[in-house]
Amino acid sequence: MIKIRDTFEMDTKEMRAVYGEALGEAADKNEKVVVISCDLCGSMGLRGFAKEHAAQSINIGIQEANACSMAGGMSAAGMVPFFNTFSVFATRRAYDQIFMSCAYPKLNVKIVGGDAGVTATSNGGTHMPFEDIGIMRVMPNVTIFEPSDAVMLRDLLNQMAETYGVQYIRFSRKNTLKIYEEGSTFEIGKGVIVREGKDATIITCGILVAEALKAADALAAEGIEARVFDMFTIKPIDRDLIMDSIAKTGAIVTAENHQIIGGLASAVSEVIAEEGIGVPMEKIGVQGIFGEVGDQDYLLDRFHLSAPYIADAVKRAVSKKK
Repeated sequence: MIKIRDTFEMDTKEMRAVYGEALGEAADKNEKVVVISCDLCGSMGLRGFAKEHAAQSINIGIQEANACSMAGGMSAAGMVPFFNTFSVFATRRAYDQIFMSCAYPKLNVKIVGGDAGVTATSNGGTHMPFEDIGIMRVMPNVTIFEPSDAVMLRDLLNQMAETYGVQYIRFSRKNTLKIYEEGSTFEIGKGVIVREGKDATIITCGILVAEALKAADALAAEGIEARVFDMFTIKPIDRDLIMDSIAKTGAIVTAENHQIIGGLASAVSEVIAEEGIGVPMEKIGVQGIFGEVGDQDYLLDRFHLSAPYIADAVKRAVSKKK
């Protein structure tokens, strides 16, 4: 069951802390759950896990490709490996190993990427993944998640530990807006309507759910009612909810912390094209450039991902309806 909070506020607990706690819970339930780290236990919030579950924690150093292949081998031996590092290393650096050692043989490997998109902040352009969803989407046998808050992250990690298959999850390591009540559970492949509206739908995920909610507030003051749709499972995408949103609002805006090519916007566009429907659509995302150093608020504005840009995109989409 999903319960949306009456009021939204910043969480006092970082996402990486919840990640470590959730993995500890999964490891307590199943001794076959094992975590493979690449010299980032502190950065990924896993020091406590490594101490309390030493027999289920392996730190092999800065060897991402090796760690991924190791995860495939451990899965083949019946274990449930969580290979975790920053998103850029979990996907770009280990891509061939994900293909050969995990997805191609249809194994049970969990790939965890921290510092999604602009949340890499001071690590800059080399560490800022704007293309990871795109390259993971094209690989068969891979499910992709991007949770918007800590409650969703905890539930998805619990499900990942109990669900067979190659799954990739990307998230911010730091604090996020609290959107869902504790105890909420989410169905993989089914989006969540966080806010209702009749004039346009904002389809978003991750940290941009918070920005979309801010945009919806600003739009409401101008008489525009925007529906906000948390598409936390990017593959497989929730086709039914996309079609429902088109029918009910007649205009679509996608908003993602990623390149507009290959990610959420592309996935939604594919559904619309396959259904043969003409609908006004605007895309908020990174426009074919690399990342840079900066704090998160600066980067959200720098790449035109923040609430004012989302609100403007909704207005453009609504105007096309007329």
